[in-house]
Amino acid sequence: MKFEVMTPLGFSVRTSEDYWQRIVLKHPDIADLQELVEQALAAPDEVRCSRQDAAVFLFYLSRAPNRWVVSVARRLNGDGFLITAYQTDAIKEGELLWPR
Repeated sequence: MKFEVMTPLGFSVRTSEDYWQRIVLKHPDIADLQELVEQALAAPDEVRCSRQDAAVFLFYLSRAPNRWVVSVARRLNGDGFLITAYQTDAIKEGELLWPR
């Protein structure tokens, strides 16, 4: 297991080393930001529910003005799994679940 983090929504999110490497291949700019990815899950600035899938949550952590680290997780049968993580300059639409 690479990491497991409890979210403020009451479920934990985990990922394996192998899956983390897949994420880094797709988003190389996130390779050195594991700590921020975990922080986004544990203490996000806001959390939104995906518009396409109610079991997918986007955890946003502000990194700089108009720049966020996003950790995307799926909750399935009470367990949370990291889907992807990336940096963005825009917050996606979706129901706001956790304002900070």
